[in-house]
Amino acid sequence: MSFDITVSGASLEAVERIVPQLVTDLVASRIAGQDSSLWGQDAEAEAAKRLGWTEAVVVSDPLVPDILALRDRLRSAGVDHVVLGGMGGSSLAPEVITRTAGVELTILDTTSPGQILAALSDRLPTTAVVISSKSGSTVETDSHKRVYEKAFRDAGIDPIERIVVVTDPGSPLDVSARADGYRVFNADPNVGGRYSALTAFGLVPAGLAGVDIAALLDEASSVAGRIAVDQDDNPALILGAAIAGTRPLKDKLGIIADGTYIVGFADWAEQLIAESTGKLGKGLLPVVLEKDAPELGDNLPDLQIVRLVESARATEEVEEGEIEISGTLGAQMLVWETAIAVAGRILGIDPFDQPDVESAKEATRGLLNDRPELPAPAFVDGGIEARATADALTASGSILGAIDALLAQLPSDGYLSIQAYLNRHQLAKAVELRELLAARADRPVTFGWGPRFLHSTGQFHKGGPAVGVFLQLTADEPRDLEIPDRPFTFGELIRAQAQGDAAVLALHGRPVLTLTLTEPADGLRSLLSLLS
Repeated sequence: MSFDITVSGASLEAVERIVPQLVTDLVASRIAGQDSSLWGQDAEAEAAKRLGWTEAVVVSDPLVPDILALRDRLRSAGVDHVVLGGMGGSSLAPEVITRTAGVELTILDTTSPGQILAALSDRLPTTAVVISSKSGSTVETDSHKRVYEKAFRDAGIDPIERIVVVTDPGSPLDVSARADGYRVFNADPNVGGRYSALTAFGLVPAGLAGVDIAALLDEASSVAGRIAVDQDDNPALILGAAIAGTRPLKDKLGIIADGTYIVGFADWAEQLIAESTGKLGKGLLPVVLEKDAPELGDNLPDLQIVRLVESARATEEVEEGEIEISGTLGAQMLVWETAIAVAGRILGIDPFDQPDVESAKEATRGLLNDRPELPAPAFVDGGIEARATADALTASGSILGAIDALLAQLPSDGYLSIQAYLNRHQLAKAVELRELLAARADRPVTFGWGPRFLHSTGQFHKGGPAVGVFLQLTADEPRDLEIPDRPFTFGELIRAQAQGDAAVLALHGRPVLTLTLTEPADGLRSLLSLLS
């Protein structure tokens, strides 16, 4: 499958206006040559250590035989189930890679005690666990490692034989894992987490699970030459200009996958786009949409539709104003990574830093240290507790009234973010709230599972345009789970993450309504019924 991109309407005008200048400025070849000056003097120091992804295919190729050899050794020992503990890019890339390949991979990018307990009870005797953390200090991933070490030991299994570590060289996890005797794969330290799909972070869990990772790298390699050349038909230059250069800027990107040839790509692209561009009050907000999403009928002037299609269509067949892209998964990943770097130059921001990600982590640590009592709810309606950062949101005394009060805070160019700190498997229907609330809000609505979105779109929520309103969903889970050698449980951790993020959003002037489901399944059914 070749890689094709078709643009129309305002995005076509942007391409015709901007791409010739990008070509003149040698942007494509300078990115390929890792020129850190492309994004301005203030960004140069960070960019200088974040451009390794441009060589990911070449650098990662020697890893393939080692990954496959380990997979074969595990399988010969009867180990055929792989669990991944990782957050942000460490989990989202392997998720889209394995889902697209139709290969099973159990992903733990959560601190929900119920979800982790379910994973621990699933085929433990035949399970291998990949612990993946770029920094080597991610609290969620460290907690996953601790709980699986205990589970393996309790089952009479040596965790050294079952846990594989992926991290940057010299990280705290790298040092401790090697000292303990674990198998460690190091990724290129000059690649940021959200650009790491084609490095060890994407390849190790996917390869161990059974994906043909050599073919994935071949797909990326097939387009690498095109995107490194300074020409008007460079697809990465075209995509970067189309999404970041419209006048006025269409700063909401509605990403739709037609068909199932790539599964879950929009979720991966979401963190790449939001975390790279959402800062300095600017940014592109990715909105993962279904083919019949309410936003498509609202004629929203700030929403740019991007469709991923299996086969390219003639220009005249593309819906006016839309962008259509076709290409294999590996090619899509490399083109989008380059295009977002180009978009950063057009927008005048550093696409490689994430200045607001740490704030929610700091707030979480503070809450875990101080253990304050959870504030009393403003009201309880149908077993759902309501709390908010402003009294006006809960003045009605009803759940529906509080939601409508939150939506009333939406500016004409705003968006609603649903943040579900819930058991993703037991309460999977929570995603249905996105369409129900999009129809009610007449504005773009995003949906993120907590706490994983904190490592991706969380940057945009604080650093991007101040036009978001936020609906948090939390739950009183029936069972908690201790974290070995930690003074807090998973239940306490996920509550602190939700509270901490709400507090940081409030400091940035963003309204937050938190609904706690005291009986999770019943509360979700009630909420869906209320909004239907």
